Amino acid sequence: MTDSIRIAEVGDVPLDLAAHEKAVADPRAGAVVSFQGVVRDHDHGRGVTLLEYEGHPTAGAVLREVAEEIAKDPDVYAVAVSHRVGTLQIGDVAIVAAVSTAHRAAAFAACARLVDEAKARLPIWKRQVFTDGTDEWVNCP
Repeated sequence: MTDSIRIAEVGDVPLDLAAHEKAVADPRAGAVVSFQGVVRDHDHGRGVTLLEYEGHPTAGAVLREVAEEIAKDPDVYAVAVSHRVGTLQIGDVAIVAAVSTAHRAAAFAACARLVDEAKARLPIWKRQVFTDGTDEWVNCP
């Protein structure tokens, strides 16, 4: 892991946005952009009661690869990203990302790329449990 990758973790503990923002602090940075994906109570018009995230054993390595790719951008000073697995309740945080750069446009763009690539490539699957008692798996191969 390069020194510009401050956090790249997959785990079952609650995520801390402030810790990720602090991790990417850099005296050269004029911008820190962060994102947290929060479990909501609905999906496509259906009520949701909880989510279960299950990760492949390679999920941590894949997340580090994604972080490394974003960190290669010469505008990016530091990257921090984590994804939670296990059972999450409404309002829990599933993914946190933070990026520092000199200017806000670059920080917004890099953070968006970080989250989009993580969501596209991470071998993490989501089981949604609906208020009517049914469930469905999302992002399963």
